[in-house]
Amino acid sequence: MDFRFTEEQIALYEGARAFGRAEVHPGVLERDKNCTFSREIWKKMGEHGLLGAPYPVEYGGTGLSAVETCLVSEGFAEGAEDGGTTLAWGASTILCGVPIWKLGSEEHKRRYLPAMSSGELIGGFCLSEPDSGSDAASMKTRAVKKGNKWILNGTKMWITNGPVGGVFVVTAVTDPTARPKAAGISTFLVESSFPGFKVGQHIEKMGMKTSLTSELVFEDCEVPEENLLGIENYGFIMSVKLILGWERSCLLAPGMGGMKATIDRTAKYLQERHQFGRPIAKFQALRHMLAQMKMDYELSRNLIYRVAWQLDRDGDPPLVDAAIAKLFLSETSQRCFRDAIQMHGGNGFTTEYHVERSLRDSMISTIGGGTSEVQRGIIARSILDLGF
Repeated sequence: MDFRFTEEQIALYEGARAFGRAEVHPGVLERDKNCTFSREIWKKMGEHGLLGAPYPVEYGGTGLSAVETCLVSEGFAEGAEDGGTTLAWGASTILCGVPIWKLGSEEHKRRYLPAMSSGELIGGFCLSEPDSGSDAASMKTRAVKKGNKWILNGTKMWITNGPVGGVFVVTAVTDPTARPKAAGISTFLVESSFPGFKVGQHIEKMGMKTSLTSELVFEDCEVPEENLLGIENYGFIMSVKLILGWERSCLLAPGMGGMKATIDRTAKYLQERHQFGRPIAKFQALRHMLAQMKMDYELSRNLIYRVAWQLDRDGDPPLVDAAIAKLFLSETSQRCFRDAIQMHGGNGFTTEYHVERSLRDSMISTIGGGTSEVQRGIIARSILDLGF
């Protein structure tokens, strides 16, 4: 494997980083404080080609590979230092848009992808429910065929972009007798304008405050039959398998950008801050912490880009490698941000130095998209050859 990036790929990274620094980073403290999602920034991201990064040009996208999509995601996050906006981007472009691109009909692609790429339309992904998180196949949302429509009833919880999204990939049980249960679940493209669609409780969060999260309620929600995504009863299996590799590479890449920005910020602080008559960068204990941060960043980068490289090469999501990458990045990034706060001392506990926000934003990484415990289970089952 050759992980050297071309000059064009490096330019993509630098362009996204510069855009994030110029257009998104200013005002992030205020947006985080007020839990504000900026549609103005979202539109600018569309104009810059970020929102449609992996989609083919014919559908309004930028036509980037998985590796290149990771590069622009990482670069943007390094410059922006705005975890909520990058999460909203990932939920729309990766969790919603990629299934439409890969599993949708030609009509689906032309109806939704250009508008999602421009920023006119925001997407989301609806899997978790109040009583089914890690055990997602135990969902209770039902879809029943009536004439030329599917009627959905149920509630989805913790939906990123729930209050602002215009289209959602929604999972629902279509064959309650199926065994395994996952073989009786279908996916649907549900627009917020459909009768019976309702935004429920807005959810206040510890971090990622610049993205908006809510529950979504479906009360006899009418979905046209042509909005079935993929094969009936197998949409869940197909969608989740597809999303795993993209989610655990492109959607996680911003975490690396956040680590890089924090390492650079902390190194600068250690050289500027004086105690006991010298820069605190002179103290070995702090140097060792900084070295650990750099090691974790580089190792995470290798793991994430290996998953993206495999996606580009095979198109088949590497389940175990993706689990390893997610587990390692999510846990080491939290250590990175925690140590950055420690090295900043009292300043690190304030909002103006930015590092405390990075830790708050990172806490979702070991929970969302499959907990650390689930990832360890996947890895262990592969070692024991138990199948999945």
